[in-house]
Amino acid sequence: MKAVLQNFRTGELSVAEVPPPTLRGGGLLVHNVASLVSAGTEKAIIELAKMNPLQKARARPDLVRKVLSKAGQEGLLGTAQIVMNLVSTPLPLGYSCVGNVYAAGTGAAEFRPGDRVACAGLGYANHAEVVFVPRNLAVSIPAEVKFEEAAFVTVGAIAMHGVRQADVVVGETVVVLGLGLVGQLAAQICTAAGCRVFGIDMDASKVQLALELGAHGGQALKDGDVVAAVRQFTRQRGADAIIITAATPSNQPIELAAELARDRARVVAVGEVGMGVPRRAYYDKEIDLRLSRSYGPGRYDVSYEEKGQDYPIGYVRWTENRNMESFLDLVAERKVQITPLITHRFPIERAADAYGLLTGERREPYIGILLEYDAELAQPTTIQLKHPARSTGKESSADKQSVRFGIIGAGQFAQGVLLPQLRKIKGVEITGIATASGLTAKAVADKYSSRLCTSDYREILGQPEINAVLIATRHNLHAEMVTDALEAGKHVFVEKPLAINEEQLRMVATAYYGAQQHAQDQPILTVGFNRRFSPLAVELKKALRERPLVMNYRVNAGPIPADNWTQDPEVGGGRIVGEVCHFIDFLQYLTDSDPVEVFASALGDRNNLPADPDNLCIQLRFSDGSLGTITYIANGDPGFPKERVEVFGGGYVGVIDNWRALSVRGHGKNSSKRALLTAAKGHAEELAAFVEGIRTGQSPISFKSLALTTQATFAIQSSLREGRLVPIEIPAEIGGSE
Repeated sequence: MKAVLQNFRTGELSVAEVPPPTLRGGGLLVHNVASLVSAGTEKAIIELAKMNPLQKARARPDLVRKVLSKAGQEGLLGTAQIVMNLVSTPLPLGYSCVGNVYAAGTGAAEFRPGDRVACAGLGYANHAEVVFVPRNLAVSIPAEVKFEEAAFVTVGAIAMHGVRQADVVVGETVVVLGLGLVGQLAAQICTAAGCRVFGIDMDASKVQLALELGAHGGQALKDGDVVAAVRQFTRQRGADAIIITAATPSNQPIELAAELARDRARVVAVGEVGMGVPRRAYYDKEIDLRLSRSYGPGRYDVSYEEKGQDYPIGYVRWTENRNMESFLDLVAERKVQITPLITHRFPIERAADAYGLLTGERREPYIGILLEYDAELAQPTTIQLKHPARSTGKESSADKQSVRFGIIGAGQFAQGVLLPQLRKIKGVEITGIATASGLTAKAVADKYSSRLCTSDYREILGQPEINAVLIATRHNLHAEMVTDALEAGKHVFVEKPLAINEEQLRMVATAYYGAQQHAQDQPILTVGFNRRFSPLAVELKKALRERPLVMNYRVNAGPIPADNWTQDPEVGGGRIVGEVCHFIDFLQYLTDSDPVEVFASALGDRNNLPADPDNLCIQLRFSDGSLGTITYIANGDPGFPKERVEVFGGGYVGVIDNWRALSVRGHGKNSSKRALLTAAKGHAEELAAFVEGIRTGQSPISFKSLALTTQATFAIQSSLREGRLVPIEIPAEIGGSE
């Protein structure tokens, strides 16, 4: 399918052929008919992308602080690699579109194939021939509303929410300050609500358009004293409400609003404007200053937008979805006119011309810009690319040593860490890329000369030339994808965790042992427990030959927002399952023994702990008598070094400091080793060990060890719930005969 993408590093905009997104639960696939170009939001994105690095840093100092903090933790080289891959990833543009439902997933049964729908949401309602949209970001289009009118649904909902924030009632006077697209719609909505509306803009033609669409008065800023004009319009009382829909870093709109307002009026900032509020002016009139957050309640709430959990109408009458419906109802009743706002239409192939209006490359006045699509096009889920294969004809002995990878999931970590290391390994070919959205698959495939890209990971598993897969998706998908890959006869490298519950672990074990019995080549399965492969870890283990050991692993993990997907027990599994597994595996590696029991305590009242606490102490006993303590902390300073390992045994003490330095002392000897440009966390070494394991038939980590680590995370959760020592046991069907 065709999609509009922008390279954030170069600012280059393109219409690319990419795989369409896959259907997921709780949403629907839509064949677009039209989408609206946002002159505000999208123009700001484009302008930021076209800035040079210094200008970007000045515009987004918050991101600069994050990069500097990560460089302090991970080293300059590793951080630079991640940042370069992140800014080179193509960004989809658009957030308001309309089309016909192609398919509806589970949890979106109210929609049927062929339904006409209007869709919202940055990252969902893209400028693309096919989009995936969660159910709460899609609404049915009334029969009286044309597709091109419904394409304005997102900016309409923004205007609607701004009007609601103003609490206007019949008969009040409202000033709309800024008569771009949102302002024009807000003015019409206020008129439909029985208010008298006065419009103000820099451009006299936009004021004239507002008057033609029903505004009762208006004036361009350059055409005289607007304060006097508004005083006259309001019978010398001042406006009851001022809705600011302008977009400017200047404080002028917020200052002007105070002059236009009556005593105790409401001022609502919808557009992004300077917020240097003149206190005396607002204090003297006791003006109520409010902000309007996008489309309405539900915006930025993952549970609402992505999971489809609606708010009860008795408590939240106007959610973003219901604002979208309400806007389309006004259009259907012809109380809001859309057609006069449409100034340009372009086919998707000419998207660059549409954006030329925003950037000034085309000097024409504009308001509403539509991109149009052919909604009847067939959309294959896989695109074959023209990058040459590395071997043809009869398979040679060298070909048999080749490892051809299919990559499932190509997010920030995969692109910034795993793939750059994987491509360096001799005899490795990255043959296919699969991503759920399809948008990044094409770009990553081109970068690594992959021969196919797809939005359906099963297409990867069905390619006979691919003999190994790397899975780097969200955690809840790991077990199912590992199972499918093993059953397809592929070797599997999966990022941690292997599974997020015991049911998933059993499913993987069944597939693994089944593949062992039936496959000609014994499958190699390993998990991204990279720290055991670090050169510092290898040196430490050599130095500490005597057992048992006493091991302390401190992790200054830092806070993660509660709505982050990793914190969701159904998606990320939480931090214990999703990250603490790393450290359990490392302690297993040092002792060459099994974890047998665990006791965990979390910060706070034991009777009122969160489901997945992130400040805890974990005590582990191993089968050789070794003891391990993992102190996992989220309430410390994120700038402090993240990880420190201290190991005691046989008269020696070994310390790994944040995977940047190793020191060992004992029996009168001292030794040290440092990683210079990047943290030595073992990613490259583990990938190399996995490839070598495929060639030799020897897995770098036994399945029993992988299962024990995973089971240990479940035991930690049980210990926290029950407040007792919990044995770590794996059933025979999971542990197998290893």
